[in-house]
Amino acid sequence: FYLTPPQVNSILKANEYSFKVPEFDGKNVSSVLGFDSNQLPANAPIEDRRSAATCLQTRGMLLGVFDGHAGCACAQAVSERLFYYIAVSLLPHETLLEIENAVESGRALLPILQWHKHPNDYFSKEASKLYFNSLRTYWQELIDLNSGETTDVKEALINAFKRLDNDISLEAQVGDPNSFLNYLVLRVAFSGATACVAHVDGVDLHVANTGDSRAMLGVQEEDGSWSAVNLSYDHNAQNEHEVERVKMEHPKSEEKSLVKQDRLLGLLMPFRAFGDVKFKWSIELQKRVVESGPDQLNDNEYTKFIPPNYHTPPYLTAEPEVIHHKLRPQDKFLVLATDGLWETMHRQDVARIVGEYLTGVHHQQPIAVGGYKVTLGQMHGLLTERRARISSVFEDQNAATHLIRHAVGNNEFGTVDHERLSKMLSLPEELARMYRDDITIIVVQFNSHVI
Repeated sequence: FYLTPPQVNSILKANEYSFKVPEFDGKNVSSVLGFDSNQLPANAPIEDRRSAATCLQTRGMLLGVFDGHAGCACAQAVSERLFYYIAVSLLPHETLLEIENAVESGRALLPILQWHKHPNDYFSKEASKLYFNSLRTYWQELIDLNSGETTDVKEALINAFKRLDNDISLEAQVGDPNSFLNYLVLRVAFSGATACVAHVDGVDLHVANTGDSRAMLGVQEEDGSWSAVNLSYDHNAQNEHEVERVKMEHPKSEEKSLVKQDRLLGLLMPFRAFGDVKFKWSIELQKRVVESGPDQLNDNEYTKFIPPNYHTPPYLTAEPEVIHHKLRPQDKFLVLATDGLWETMHRQDVARIVGEYLTGVHHQQPIAVGGYKVTLGQMHGLLTERRARISSVFEDQNAATHLIRHAVGNNEFGTVDHERLSKMLSLPEELARMYRDDITIIVVQFNSHVI
């Protein structure tokens, strides 16, 4: 199909969301001006999720992207639950006690998070009670463990990731008398999700990453040009340290079978993820849970097979790698995105495209035709197109949408080609996945004056 520009725009803008931080939130002037986010599905239904929230009992803002595999169930659960675990991990002892006493006596709870959500962002009502009970058990343990020290953000992030993954696994083992919930907790545990989460508080930026989504800082150099600083490392076969880590955790006899065709046990691309109990539980436990589980579970091929060369589980962890960065005045924005973006764009281009979008200043690169034979007529066409583009380049009201437009529509000259964009967006559902992945992006803009 050929899509007109308005049709292309309506597809690109369907899931866009923007939030501007109020000038003064009663506590401190925020180092975050606001954020733009957007998603473009390739899978039906989309397997990516996104979350953003302000921590109400502590300072700071949480933002995250989650990339699901083997279905969207795990990404959905993590996107709803992880920020609560992080927020609770950061709370001082007195506040935890206050919250526990309120639950005990049936009083209204202190709100912990203020969510910033797109109307399409789904929350599962059915599981909320189960999720709440697991979270409460966690904060009760934190109260009992109280050491009186203030919590380190890095430690809080690591504990929250590991604890939520542990709860996902436990809930699936315990099951639930309600058959719908029982099936839900099993679907969550047997599917998987990567997570890349940022916590911004004043000049302190922490990024916790599990898997292969990425965080990148956009920096404006003195001459006005843009550069990118990585704030996460991919946990996959391309990362030598990660391959070494996995090998260290298993006997030498398994060295050959651990990573095959760049996948964990020849199957899984990310080397860290939530859920995916196929790579964490013993074979006995997997069999027991699947056999006692609901019938729908047996129809799912994914739950039946045991990965090859499965001798010393767990092979997979949800423990994040945390990077701390002190924001500087030249740090203008943060991009969090699932691998659907990074497969199509280099971080340097991402920094330039977002930077120019946010400042409205377009540094013209000389037109490079890299080894192509170009006639004068074609060159004239490129220049005319470029001039037209400058006038319309900022038609997007949302930086994430602007980035998706480039990710899907860029041609070999690095310019958005409407025809290519139209073709990519009109692919039928069953084909789209062969050409691209789900793309989810959050662009956070920093307040340089405060920093």
